[in-house]
Amino acid sequence: MTTALQITRIPRPFDPELGAEARGLVPSLSGDLAGLVAGACGSSPYLKELTAREADWLPEALQDPGAALEAVLADCRALEGAQLKPGLRQAKRRLALLTALCDLSGGWSLEQVTGALTDFGALCADVAIKAEIANLIRRRKLPGLTEDDIETAGGLSILAMGKMGAHELNYSSDIDLICLFDETRFDPDDFYEARQGMVRATKNMCAALSDRTGDGYVFRTDLRLRPDPAVTPVCLAMEAAERYYESLGRTWERAAYIKARPCAGDIAAGERFLNTLRPFVWRRHLDFAAIQDAHDIRLRIRESKGTGGALSVPGHDMKLGRGGIREIEFFTQTRQLIAGGRDESLRLRGTVEGLAALADKGWVPQDAAEQLAAHYRAHREVEHRIQMVHDAQTHRMPKSEDGIARIACLMDRDPEPLMADIRERLEQVHALTEGFFSGGAAPRPAALPEETAELDGAVIARWPTYPALRSARGAQIFERLKPELLARVARTAKPGETLLALDGFLAGLPAGVQLFSLFGANPQLIDLLVDIAGTSRELAGFLSRNSAVFDAVIGGSFFDPWPGADRLKAELARRLALEDDYESRLDTTRRWCKEWHFRIGVHHLRGLTDGQQAGAQYAELAEVVIAGITPEVVDHFARKHGPAPGRGAAVLAMGSLGAGQIHAQSDLDIIVIYDPGTAEMSEGKRPLATRPYYARLTQAFVTALSAPMSQGRLYEVDMRLRPSGTQGPVAVSLAGFTLYQQNEAWVWEHLALTRARVVAGEDSLAAEIEDFRAGLLEQPRERGKVLQEVAQMRARLAAAKTPAGVWDAKNGPGRMMDVELISQAGALTSGSGARDVAAGLAGAVAAGWLNDADAEYLGASYRLFWSVQCAARLLSGKAIEADAIGEGGAQFLCRTTGYARLDALEQELQSRYTGCAAIIADAVQGEGTDEGQQ
Repeated sequence: MTTALQITRIPRPFDPELGAEARGLVPSLSGDLAGLVAGACGSSPYLKELTAREADWLPEALQDPGAALEAVLADCRALEGAQLKPGLRQAKRRLALLTALCDLSGGWSLEQVTGALTDFGALCADVAIKAEIANLIRRRKLPGLTEDDIETAGGLSILAMGKMGAHELNYSSDIDLICLFDETRFDPDDFYEARQGMVRATKNMCAALSDRTGDGYVFRTDLRLRPDPAVTPVCLAMEAAERYYESLGRTWERAAYIKARPCAGDIAAGERFLNTLRPFVWRRHLDFAAIQDAHDIRLRIRESKGTGGALSVPGHDMKLGRGGIREIEFFTQTRQLIAGGRDESLRLRGTVEGLAALADKGWVPQDAAEQLAAHYRAHREVEHRIQMVHDAQTHRMPKSEDGIARIACLMDRDPEPLMADIRERLEQVHALTEGFFSGGAAPRPAALPEETAELDGAVIARWPTYPALRSARGAQIFERLKPELLARVARTAKPGETLLALDGFLAGLPAGVQLFSLFGANPQLIDLLVDIAGTSRELAGFLSRNSAVFDAVIGGSFFDPWPGADRLKAELARRLALEDDYESRLDTTRRWCKEWHFRIGVHHLRGLTDGQQAGAQYAELAEVVIAGITPEVVDHFARKHGPAPGRGAAVLAMGSLGAGQIHAQSDLDIIVIYDPGTAEMSEGKRPLATRPYYARLTQAFVTALSAPMSQGRLYEVDMRLRPSGTQGPVAVSLAGFTLYQQNEAWVWEHLALTRARVVAGEDSLAAEIEDFRAGLLEQPRERGKVLQEVAQMRARLAAAKTPAGVWDAKNGPGRMMDVELISQAGALTSGSGARDVAAGLAGAVAAGWLNDADAEYLGASYRLFWSVQCAARLLSGKAIEADAIGEGGAQFLCRTTGYARLDALEQELQSRYTGCAAIIADAVQGEGTDEGQQ
């Protein structure tokens, strides 16, 4: 079955006589096909020459262009020896003629045209390099390689860069290649001989493609995109190239690698190399500093190419000039660099595809992306027609009237409307892209607004001494931000307090270029920073140490409702799947957790959630992190010591985490319980007996959670609630745990068990632990004994932990720990497995030693205490000092607790401490005495 060319437009001949002559070369063509040849050749001397040389082949090719293309590619694959050079050149003539006519007729889309040119370029490079490698292997110039290595070109991989990498090769393009070889294919002693052979093969391959002979040429090849081309050989070892990019790689090289693609030779080795460069190309944070780098590159291109002047279509460079193709490419690639490190879906090579993905994720307005894509396609069509005239690698519109008329004829347009259309498109591209880059341009000096005159000049004067402002670039970007930043500080309720908090934030920043660039491109973040600095010094300090969390705000969903554990687990798993090694996964988990931790704090600070919701979210986040990191630790440990014996280990959350409510500064109370089954040893490279196996596995797990790494630490871990406390093993067997709880545990340990909850581990083991917990708690208790123990515990706690003032809602009689203790006693005496305070108080009512009114009062008081505690840890990291939290902190504290004034809240707290203490004392002491007398 054939697919005839579908003609939707026919070019006009600029030179009718030339067109008629070309038509006579292919007399078998008639109708639109004859008109297509006449119009194309009558405006392009190059196409006329090709038609003359391929007149016998052309008529059949036009009857089924797709089949003709496949035949050309198949003929290339079969070329050998002396036929390689003339055969590739004949194939190039045919492909150039076929794609031009299919393009001019509208029968092929832009993507079909550029795809055919690109596929042909890759095939030519592959055929040529393998022929050279085969020759060297036969001459024994590549030590250790045999004919079996020819198919993979002996480990030499050719990376297609630029338009070839993106499948966007233009009509008369040279091809940008980087040639690398896998040095691990050779013995180290043979490295230099192998490199010499690979360099020779690369040079010969380039000559086979680019040398002009009587048959023409195939492609001009450009190898200058390789690392440091002035001093490096044309083919580098992959390990040397990787070292270069890690230490010296620049932003323009990162942008170039967006489009990089292994196209010839050893494709698998090329893919492996690109994978090693992923951290270099795709930064983990939102990389807004790339805007400035891209803008600098654009300015240098304009200066060197002389394309920065006023827009005039005659003589205009459609690629590098104002509003041209490169503007659209830079716009797309820079935004991909900004966000592609965090969003893999943006890592696309094609310009049109990249624009669509950016619009889909909200990085580019949809209408802007569609306009730029349409302009890009139109620009590329004009570019192709410019190049078709004489097969010249040029992108400039002709200056002469005749030259412009030729382009118009090839497009079946009149010159004046065509020029007006091109001009309008260039101007629209410039308008859509220039503002994006100029935002990252060199800062302009600006005077401080009048309202900042009252701010403390001494504080501002010391800012240039801070680490983030010591670099020239960081200081330069900040100078542009400073007027707006100070103006917003001046408009807060307490500018002096906010300025000092902002000062602390700046002082703690280790570097500033990325963050200041982020602020410059997203001014709304300045509002958020000032809001945080004016309210919570603790959160501002956290930001200075973890400024990359600002990235999360730009993602578009930062202020969406809480997603829930299932979605969080899926997102963390997706992030971890992108990392190759254990340390990277731990760092990724830390970075991800901090972003969500920051989000919870901001939502709480801005009143989008209350203290109860924030506490539940902090706990859910910690649970997701534990569940996500546990299998990573287990797998890593198993590589050395073998898989976990038996059913493995489970993590039992205790305390506030078990109850599902923690705050911003909480540590994690956990117990690790394992079930070795009948196994006595692990099976691995270094087998361990089950007890030391699980002890060391637990230590590795605690280290993964709490050890400071490049991204900081996740959580502090407290394991003192395990059997026998700090004197016992860090991990306890299931049999040991159940035996201890049944026969040796103190009453306070059973009280603690009322809040226990398995958050990670094998399903059947987790279920068995929960069944045991529920069964143990259901056992009948002597109420008086339990409450007597509670009374003694209250006395010990009161002696050990003196409250730090009225704002310490946790420690002291009638405060949080006291209410939690009575709630746990209620759960234990009622046989309830419920974990939260409200359910425990209801259990006390059901057990008959607390009345409904007192339970309601204690529950309402606890909710207030928690709101104060959760806010305090967000504001200062410790108990609140009313004189030190500032106006913003005071307003937040009142808002989150529902009180109009701080003094009214203080009075209410004091009253409730007294009331709760009295209720608890009466309930515990009275019941304990009564039971003791019975």
